[in-house]
Amino acid sequence: MTGDISIIDPAGALLERSRQAVVFTGAGVSTESGIPDFRSPGGLWSRLQPIEFQDFMASEQARREAWRRKFELDAEIGAAQPNAGHRAIARLVAAGKVSHVITQNIDGLHQASGVPAERVIELHGNGTYAVCLSCRARHELADIKTGFETDGAPPVCHCGGIVKSATISFGQPMPVFAMRAAEAATLACDLFLAIGSSLQVYPAAGFPVLAKDNGARLLIINREPTPLDELADLVLHAEIGPSLIALTADAGH
Repeated sequence: MTGDISIIDPAGALLERSRQAVVFTGAGVSTESGIPDFRSPGGLWSRLQPIEFQDFMASEQARREAWRRKFELDAEIGAAQPNAGHRAIARLVAAGKVSHVITQNIDGLHQASGVPAERVIELHGNGTYAVCLSCRARHELADIKTGFETDGAPPVCHCGGIVKSATISFGQPMPVFAMRAAEAATLACDLFLAIGSSLQVYPAAGFPVLAKDNGARLLIINREPTPLDELADLVLHAEIGPSLIALTADAGH
């Protein structure tokens, strides 16, 4: 079932009846914070060929280019703040209505909006810090940027390992712990809210299907149609922030 803002009432009814909901978010939740959807026409990936993980590991030149892009992008969107949609989701978590937020986003804005870190499951990692791929030590971006601007060399860990933004690149294995946590949260929910995701990127897009197959209701909120709209109990094609404000108000949270 599809529609516009007028179906907030039945969407709110789904949320009200739920005992344990899970929120799944994609790029559409963060575009209202000024963070672009890289997959959309004119987005970053339509202009630049993504750097594959195997190339990043094999080539110092590829690592140098990856870090150059990283800092260029951070200069554009590094000051992004949580928007009304993030804050509405945080209220649902605080109210005990939503157990976990499973996200495809790497911006850390769910945590910044007040969702406890242990309630956020990041399927594609986090772009606000870096890690050593050998010893897993955390590295802060400010320190890496200082060194990179000095000599243009990609960072190396004190252990000698390769340092990479803590995100999942093309060709890089999905994080096992996050995938298991997302599966457990999905199987435990009775309502799955897919918000701001094109639902085209797998394996992440498999979680709404898993929830539905397990008997949960599926609510999709996205500006554009998705391949899973026909599977959903209710679909709302509208702006994310205003929709979530109305939905959380309707649910009494």
